[in-house]
Amino acid sequence: MSAKNLTDLEELPLAAEQRAPRPQSRGRVIWKRLRGSMQFWIGGGVVVAIVLWALIGPLLWPIDHVTRDYLALNQGPSAAHPFGTDTLGYDVYARVMAGLRISLIVGFVAGPVATLIAGFLGAIAGYLGGWSDKVIAWFIDLLLVLPAFFIMVLLYPFFSKAGWIMMTFFFALTGWMIMAQVIRSQTRSLREREFVKAARYMGFGTFSVVRRHIVPNVASLLIIDATLGVGAMILGETSLSFFGFGVQAPDVSLGTLIADGNTAAATRPWLFAFPAGILVLLLLGLSLLGDALRDAIDPTSGVNRG
Repeated sequence: MSAKNLTDLEELPLAAEQRAPRPQSRGRVIWKRLRGSMQFWIGGGVVVAIVLWALIGPLLWPIDHVTRDYLALNQGPSAAHPFGTDTLGYDVYARVMAGLRISLIVGFVAGPVATLIAGFLGAIAGYLGGWSDKVIAWFIDLLLVLPAFFIMVLLYPFFSKAGWIMMTFFFALTGWMIMAQVIRSQTRSLREREFVKAARYMGFGTFSVVRRHIVPNVASLLIIDATLGVGAMILGETSLSFFGFGVQAPDVSLGTLIADGNTAAATRPWLFAFPAGILVLLLLGLSLLGDALRDAIDPTSGVNRG
């Protein structure tokens, strides 16, 4: 065999290695799936549009939610008031933007905070096991039995002056238990894996192992829970405000606007239709976004649902 042929044979493995595609990272794979998901683009587009409207809209609109037009009481949608006015002459368009802004703050703060609590306590309980696991599991079960809605109603007189800020923290502190149980179960399985045992034998502490090895392996569940949790928190705030135990005047939220327009839905439908429609669109967008994330992170979830 000639020297040239030997050189060609030696170069074959190198050429094959160069032609072989490099394995994609998990993040790239998830993003590739998201790009091909119609749910992701529709849901994400709706959520981004509503959030930008709530943040930028008041800066572009000359009327704020506390300004009254005494010459336009109970008027339907018009060029001056696109969403109409209420009995006191408030511009419904401005009030919907103001109410939406508070509802979004409650949802985007309480949802992720609840997810962080769930991830931390669930991972710690599942990793430590023993009495620590039993105590945390007992505490989670106790909170699951207690009706959060009625506790909020009972405690409302004590912190009503703090308004929606205290309500936000209340939702964050009462919305993490179910996901904590899921993370605890996943962690109990992960702690028996070889890479976790190796980290323990190498002398890494509990928090270091949880942060480096447990949390990254349950991050997909936490991301999905945080996304869906935003919608759940917004719906919870709307429900409390609808019954008069949430946001109080002079502040407004989608719940208070829906409650105010509920009695006049038949005679002045714009008072009810616009805040309720925005709420439905927002929850639909968040739901589509959460489903898209779940399908991208766990491709078998769509098969299981089908």
